[in-house]
Amino acid sequence: MLIRHAKAADAPVDRDRPLAGKGKRRAAAIGSWLEAAGLLPDRVLVSPARRAAQTWDLAGEALTTDLQPVLDERIYDNTVETVLAAIGDVPDEVQTLAVVGHNPSIGELAASLDDGAGRPPALRELHAGFPTGAVAVFTVHSPLAEVELGGATLVDFAVPGA
Repeated sequence: MLIRHAKAADAPVDRDRPLAGKGKRRAAAIGSWLEAAGLLPDRVLVSPARRAAQTWDLAGEALTTDLQPVLDERIYDNTVETVLAAIGDVPDEVQTLAVVGHNPSIGELAASLDDGAGRPPALRELHAGFPTGAVAVFTVHSPLAEVELGGATLVDFAVPGA
């Protein structure tokens, strides 16, 4: 799962930007949506930016699992290559991964991961843009350590609470 952090407020330093009120509601809705869909990750990689960490903290409150996020600076680096490298370093036993990060890397990676066999409605929504608080869900056809562009199928795309 690729998740773009929820709507953030301004701050003097980008890394310190907190979630706005709307973002807090959307982050909680992400968790409720994941729980209802049965999409419970066994590992979460999160950008160390405040807005991304807050997004997962609020989303995680709605889940029946108490999963502690792994902060990864590469997610904040915000390139497709660094996010893909972080995914590739996930331990073999991880079956369901969530990544909470930023655009443009999250949106670009989501568009580049799909193998062309994704669900048409989800693909249309994804290609219309990747707004704050959006979630793209993929089935990956290889171990996460070997995931590459075009190596997954988009199965869902949602903006919970929108």
